[in-house]
Amino acid sequence: MTIDDLRVEIDTLDQELLRIFNKRAALALQIGHLKKELDLPVYNPQREQFIFEKMQQLNPGPLDGQAIKRLFERVIDESRTLERIKSKGR
Repeated sequence: MTIDDLRVEIDTLDQELLRIFNKRAALALQIGHLKKELDLPVYNPQREQFIFEKMQQLNPGPLDGQAIKRLFERVIDESRTLERIKSKGR
């Protein structure tokens, strides 16, 4: 494969990641609305720790466990921010 071929494949994966990130964010928003109705906090450290550990266990590499944790920390942080912003607007 050439560099261009590999970049085309990366571009395709990036588009899929974008779709998945937005789908995940939409689900997080739904959870945020339910949390608000149930008067639950947005931040749930036990749930986040569970996600980090589970993803590290499932990770086949080549990214190491800490890289996976950092990626999911970022995704979850953005979801939490979205929940807070949207819950204030309702």
